[in-house]
Amino acid sequence: MRHKLLLLTSKNERYRELLASCHLPDIVLLGDEPSSILEANVWLAEPALAAPLLPHANNLTWMQSTMAGVDALVKPRQRKDYQLTNVRGIFGPLMSEYLFGYLLAHQREHQKYKTQQAEKIWLPGSFKTLQGQNLLLLGTGNIAKHLAQTAKHFGMHVTGINRGAKPTKGFDKVDTLANISQHLAQADAVASILPSTPQTRGALNAELLSMMKPGAIFFNLGRGDVLDLDALYMQLIENSDQHAILDVFNQEPLPKEHPIWTLDNVIITPHIAAPSFPEQVVEIFSNNYHKLLQGEQLTHAVNFARGY
Repeated sequence: MRHKLLLLTSKNERYRELLASCHLPDIVLLGDEPSSILEANVWLAEPALAAPLLPHANNLTWMQSTMAGVDALVKPRQRKDYQLTNVRGIFGPLMSEYLFGYLLAHQREHQKYKTQQAEKIWLPGSFKTLQGQNLLLLGTGNIAKHLAQTAKHFGMHVTGINRGAKPTKGFDKVDTLANISQHLAQADAVASILPSTPQTRGALNAELLSMMKPGAIFFNLGRGDVLDLDALYMQLIENSDQHAILDVFNQEPLPKEHPIWTLDNVIITPHIAAPSFPEQVVEIFSNNYHKLLQGEQLTHAVNFARGY
């Protein structure tokens, strides 16, 4: 059987080059014309581009997402009569670079010294070390495991939050989301890598955010809809010693009129913490394609009910 592949990405030409170099058997790479949507049985796609076209995908049997997040494809009214796989296992190092880059810059007061440099001021600040500090990771998946491992190199104490408080290698303690309040009060840094599910949407509300300890730094790196952004804005207005590093939002781009843009204790980045590179995506796709040909279970299958 010859499979027909449709690309739905913002980097189609790069994907075409990479796929050609893989020499995959029994596959035809279709063009960008609308008829390809009806014809293709395999999609390599960005979720946001694929979602509105699903009703027209008459022959779709498998879609490989180019991203980890597949929120647009698992909404209640979306079709679920095909195999969906996503990209995992490649984001840990990138997320560690992002989180600890900002965390170390905050701890070592980089901005303060840059400002002092402009005014030629020689004035040591208050030295802070990550050793002995508490990192609370909301999520204990592959990305969180890598973050925990990196935190251990800095001598941090790491607590993880998952659905069943399942003990996880690399964490000093693991608990459930229901018990998060007691850990928030102890955490020097909090990072959300939670997926978007009915249980997690809006979980980080005003009540929970108010439990963060003075001077805490909060990272939102997983899904934007887990966080009540308006509540965080009010929290940071009232607690100027707390800080937030935000990379994901419920609405992207973040609307220009949202007041959180203006806060000095917030850093906003445009969903760039851990991008998926085409080279890595194609490697995952190629491995899965060979499994498809052999009738084997595909890697990184998405559970439509769970949403990840």
